[in-house]
Amino acid sequence: MEHEWRNPPAVQWCQYLLDSYAHWLRRELIERSGTPLEQAQRLFHSPFVVASHGTEADPVLNYGNQTALALWEMNWQQFTQTPSRLTAEPPNREERARMLEQAKTQGYIADYRGIRISSSGKRFLVEQATIWTIQKPDGATIGQGAAFSAWKFLE
Repeated sequence: MEHEWRNPPAVQWCQYLLDSYAHWLRRELIERSGTPLEQAQRLFHSPFVVASHGTEADPVLNYGNQTALALWEMNWQQFTQTPSRLTAEPPNREERARMLEQAKTQGYIADYRGIRISSSGKRFLVEQATIWTIQKPDGATIGQGAAFSAWKFLE
C-alpha cells in the first residue's frame, strides 16, 4: 500500500501539517503550488524525513513520508499503527517526551537532536530536527509533526 498518502484523509492531513509548519515557522516546508494532492505527493517524495502523530494519550504515528518509512524500515501500514514513543529506545523516551511537551508549549522547536531506533533495531542520531504542533484552521491541536534531513547511523 505505497500509495496510502493519496487517500483523502491523508491528503487533508498533509494540508494541516503544511499549514501548521508555515504558521509556526513563517516559511514553507515544501513548495506549495498545485492541488492538495500534488502537495501531498511532493511531501511524500521529499528527500528529508517528515513524520507525525496524533493527540492520543499514547500518540500513534499517523503520517510518514517515503524517507521516514525507509529510515524506520516500515511500510505505511506498520508505521501508522506504531505508538510514536517506540521510535525511541526506552532510555531515551523521557527526554523525547520532554521535547514534545516543549514543542507543544511553544508551538515548535528547532535544532532538536536525539537518538531513534528503526524497526530492525538500527540506531541513528537525528540532528537539526524541527518539531511543531499541528492544528486545524480553528486552532484545535490535532498532533505534532517532525522534519529533519540530517541523521547518522550509530554502531
